[in-house]
Amino acid sequence: MPEGDTVWRTARSLHEVLAGQELTRFDLRVPRHATADLAGRTVLEVVSRGKHILHRISDDDDRGGWTLQTHLKMDGSWHRYRRGTRWQRPEHTVRAVLETEQWQTVGYLLGVVDLVRTVDEGTVVGHLGPDLLGPDWDAGIAAANLAREPATPIGMALLDQRNLAGLGTIYRAEVCFLRGLSPFLPAGEVDDPRALVVLARRVIGANRDRVERTFTGSLLKDRYWVYGREHEPCRRCGTAIRKAEFGPLTMERIVYWCPVCQPGDEPTSSPTVG
Repeated sequence: MPEGDTVWRTARSLHEVLAGQELTRFDLRVPRHATADLAGRTVLEVVSRGKHILHRISDDDDRGGWTLQTHLKMDGSWHRYRRGTRWQRPEHTVRAVLETEQWQTVGYLLGVVDLVRTVDEGTVVGHLGPDLLGPDWDAGIAAANLAREPATPIGMALLDQRNLAGLGTIYRAEVCFLRGLSPFLPAGEVDDPRALVVLARRVIGANRDRVERTFTGSLLKDRYWVYGREHEPCRRCGTAIRKAEFGPLTMERIVYWCPVCQPGDEPTSSPTVG
């Protein structure tokens, strides 16, 4: 699943070609909104909110504009094409098309496609915590959110978008390593949750404009401390990096950690621990 920095770059790329432009085509290929047509309206902006992308579109009635909300989930993506350019993916994977005189933006395999009045955006993204890359970022609120369920492992709390919006499995693994925290440590036992979220904000902000993100400072193959490095030696202590399936079955995710640099109890009921 794309992380918040990828979603932020996607929104920026769409904003560059759509903002201020009149739509000549608006085509949502999902049953709920298949008849919606905002052609003739103007795209005001495209922004990210955590892992959600919001197209804000004008309207000429007294109810205000519209917001197209999409979420990439695991396999989704947005592409932009000059008019007349051949699309790079199969037609049957298209879920949304927004077109102007010069550009076509195409959403493929989008996990969520919804259309609401902009004044009602809260119904689709109002549950999210402070956005690590957004104007509403508040480290104090994010830290307090992490601590409100003290028994929840910190590795799960970091992925809960209601606490703070934008982190995924890669950032979870790397930020926990950088702070020396076991991902299985209860959130209530984290000594300084504010320092944790401040670090997360700093790291995702540093990677925001990079296609190839890094956590070690290197832009070569050694960009990660632990993520994706099962059985490889820890770059700090040499201990073999471990991997486990972690979390409720409905949202199980892979977690990586160094058992020496991130000491603590490990899961006893995980389906696989490598």
